[in-house]
Amino acid sequence: MDSQTKNVLETLNHLKETLSALVRHLPSFEVANETALPFGLKPHTRSVSWIVEQVLVQSLKLNANKLGISHVAYENLGDTALHDVELGIGKRTVLVNIKTHDVDGRKNKNDISAVVKLYRAYAQDPNYDLFYATFGIKFVGRSIQFSQEAVHCFSPQFLPIYVNPTNDKIQAFYVHEPIIRSRKEFLQELSAKSTSIAL
Repeated sequence: MDSQTKNVLETLNHLKETLSALVRHLPSFEVANETALPFGLKPHTRSVSWIVEQVLVQSLKLNANKLGISHVAYENLGDTALHDVELGIGKRTVLVNIKTHDVDGRKNKNDISAVVKLYRAYAQDPNYDLFYATFGIKFVGRSIQFSQEAVHCFSPQFLPIYVNPTNDKIQAFYVHEPIIRSRKEFLQELSAKSTSIAL
């Protein structure tokens, strides 16, 4: 196992510990009051995912010192960035993409990333590493609750790769058995699975 692969594994463990500690202290929050939503909130993750993301990243910034994070940046990231927040963990800046799912919903494969964008990011910068953090939520009336047991982190480098031919996006279950591979092997796997990558 090369040093880059070891670093990814170590960062994954550290990131999971940090985000699990955050969720243990996160309160539930109301999306709207009774006047606006008299019949409650429909359990539809996509409708609240951006709000959940903002609650998470702002809570990370507020509690950075308690969590051992040296810096948190999310305000100036462009819409095309593959990550939602940058965290100073240990000696490195960790790029994190946040995903949300309903813990009471069906377990399906989810779109992870456009394969071409991910390939280019990894191929163009040998130091680039992206991490995904998935957070389980529950819909309770008009409120959102975070599930402490449903915080998971993974690296696209270790994904069991399936590329959906209809939209050319990598799809995977948020909770999966990782396939430990090198960065070079990851790029080879992406190019083998997608017809959109021009080598």
